Amino acid sequence: MPSDLATVRALVGEEHGLAVVATLRVDNTIQASVVNAGVLRHPLNGEDAVGFVAIGGTVKLRHLRRNPHATVVFRAGFRWVSVEGRVTLIGPDDPLTGFEMTRLPQLLRDVFLSTGATHDDWPTYDRVMAEERRCAVLIAPDRIHAPR
Repeated sequence: MPSDLATVRALVGEEHGLAVVATLRVDNTIQASVVNAGVLRHPLNGEDAVGFVAIGGTVKLRHLRRNPHATVVFRAGFRWVSVEGRVTLIGPDDPLTGFEMTRLPQLLRDVFLSTGATHDDWPTYDRVMAEERRCAVLIAPDRIHAPR
């Protein structure tokens, strides 16, 4: 899968990580929203994962707590790739066994940076992330689809 995630990384670089994430509602219909996502190392197992940051209390987080699977679609022009997989949530409302929560601010920064974004005021960024109870959403790629 590393070569497939290389395609994801290339598209992230062209569109600043702009992607659509799809989750499953209780009634088995799809909920989709636009996020900034990228590829980074999972903080527990060191494997590549697709990650984005979600505001605490969002519908997508409720869906992911109930059914921890998601699909993320990246595109640039007419090129696209989708990544499907199991989700790990790490945030103030979603502590993860084995993850020291004092590392959360750096994890949220790492996810942000994986999208190709930059920031010039990390203390303010960290404060806003904490106030909004932001959660790192990490997707382990089980399936990667792209046109041939």
